[in-house]
Amino acid sequence: MSYQVLARKWRPRTFHELVGQEHVQRALVNALDQGRLHHAYLFTGTRGVGKTTLARILAKCLNCTAGGQGDEGVTSTPCGQCPSCVAIDEGRFVDLIEVDAASRTKVEDTRELLDNVQYAPTQGRYKVYLIDEVHMLSTSSFNALLKTLEEPPPHVKFLLATTDPQKLPATVLSRCLQFTLKHMPPERIVEHLAKVLGAEGVPFEESALWLLGRAAEGSMRDAMSLTDQAIAFGQGRVEHGDVAAMLGTLDQRQVLSLVEALAEVDAARVLAEVAALAERGPDFGGVLDELTGVLHRLAIAQMVPDALDNGHGDRDALLALAGRLTAEDVQLYYQIGIQGRSDMEHAPDLRTALEMTLLRMLAFRPQGVPAPAKTPLPLRGAGEGGAGPAGPGAGTVAPPAAPSAPAQASVRPEVERQAPAVEPPAAARSPEPPPPAAPVSPAAAEAPPLPQEPPPPWEEAAPAPSVHAPKGAPAPEPFQEAGPAAESSAEPPPEPAQAEPSPETPSEPGMAGLFGHADWLACFESLGLGGLTRNLAANCVVEHDDGQVLRLRLDPALSAMRAEIHIERTRQALAEHGVVRRLVVEEGPLPERVETPRQQAERLAAERHAEAVAALRRDPNVQKLEQAFGARLIESTVKPAETGAGS
Repeated sequence: MSYQVLARKWRPRTFHELVGQEHVQRALVNALDQGRLHHAYLFTGTRGVGKTTLARILAKCLNCTAGGQGDEGVTSTPCGQCPSCVAIDEGRFVDLIEVDAASRTKVEDTRELLDNVQYAPTQGRYKVYLIDEVHMLSTSSFNALLKTLEEPPPHVKFLLATTDPQKLPATVLSRCLQFTLKHMPPERIVEHLAKVLGAEGVPFEESALWLLGRAAEGSMRDAMSLTDQAIAFGQGRVEHGDVAAMLGTLDQRQVLSLVEALAEVDAARVLAEVAALAERGPDFGGVLDELTGVLHRLAIAQMVPDALDNGHGDRDALLALAGRLTAEDVQLYYQIGIQGRSDMEHAPDLRTALEMTLLRMLAFRPQGVPAPAKTPLPLRGAGEGGAGPAGPGAGTVAPPAAPSAPAQASVRPEVERQAPAVEPPAAARSPEPPPPAAPVSPAAAEAPPLPQEPPPPWEEAAPAPSVHAPKGAPAPEPFQEAGPAAESSAEPPPEPAQAEPSPETPSEPGMAGLFGHADWLACFESLGLGGLTRNLAANCVVEHDDGQVLRLRLDPALSAMRAEIHIERTRQALAEHGVVRRLVVEEGPLPERVETPRQQAERLAAERHAEAVAALRRDPNVQKLEQAFGARLIESTVKPAETGAGS
């Protein structure tokens, strides 16, 4: 006996053997059991989802002779053994007329078909007309079919099947009971393939079935045909490597490795993964498409984990990977991937475009790419100058708790050169008597050699803003934080008096603790925060600091931004500036007359804009234009120049 392909051998012969399409199965079974039969059924859906199979099962239900239910003898459970069922299964039942509309489109063919409608069935209970790809009929054929389709003889049933119902006239659609068959999900296909291969005694790897299930694109017939091909390719086995080679598809595990490299922010590994992919000669545009597809599923895994599909059999791996990436990074990577796909046609070659897109993801992420070991830098205030980049936005500053010897040597001479010019005696620096343990700075200024444990860098470089600050820039207060090298954490730090407190950095915000709100405003821009983390921190005020726990208060209206990952980023940024605390962000009403960093930035921007408008109005050239031509200054278009303070 010749070999029978799996798609035909495992074709369902009853409704209960049908895989998927439960909504159609339920409606037809209930209609058959209750005797509520329509004269015309239309089955729509893509290839291989079961349209013709459903029609043949329905034909058997209508003509089974082994104890049907009701007066008409129809049943929803055909026996499969009576002469009618056997003849239908073998394709030789006289009263089942199957017509391929794609090859019989002429109106003459349709009229010839309809000439026999009036005659009673020869063998069965009903004469069933199964017209496949009915949308291929011509307009004249549809017109010839309409009258019979609307009022057929009682012994005739029409079963129509099509993959393109939009091409059917509305007059035909209105005369049929339409059922739309769905795509088969990969999970259902893999489950059925495992059952079939188990019954056939064919060894298989589950990951290989996931490749077949996705390649089938929702068609169970295509999945069975591909499985036949995989068995032949693998010499009686269905293995992952063989199926991937046969299909020529990208290995999903390599795409996950690429996403893991992005999660680790490891640019070297990203390039290594691309090089490994290049050895297989893939379509790099397809690689980027697969990558963005994984990012889409990661976003779902982060927002609604229960909605994550298992289309590749990698649901658990994606859920684990979703915890290693922030929601902002996933959204940013997805957007860059979509944009990079459209830019590929302009790139020198596709591999270069893929590599640049991946590197752009890392470069544009809010935290940037971690640089190699950096030399610790002294903390600078909002208006500080001196050697190197100054002011907010100067970059991430390494924690000053444990500076290396070279860093001490490079920073110390600058501080000592500034000391005679900017560090007056302690008595002159403050109108109040200094605390008993305060004479640390004079001792440090008198002793040329480097101390073994220098005071925190901000205490040494604190006077710098009064000398190097750009003209017009606000002079923030120096940090009063008691670091690890402080003399005593129990004594309050001395209050600076060399500069009057500016409106944007109030010296007495009403908050208790070693790290005050004025320090928070002064160092906020230099923290280097970005994205949602910056939005959260910019709307907080310092509530209390006891040297161990720093408490920030957040406006309750912005509670949706409060997330542990943003709090942890803020804590790390403060720790890099020497403020090593456990950070707690609590919701509550903000104190009056105390600005958040955002409010401070908005006020300063408004003040700079007002100053710029006033300066333009005083400009003689502007005044001449107004007088000579009736010109008018549009204040909303005025953009003040950025100050050296970085505000």
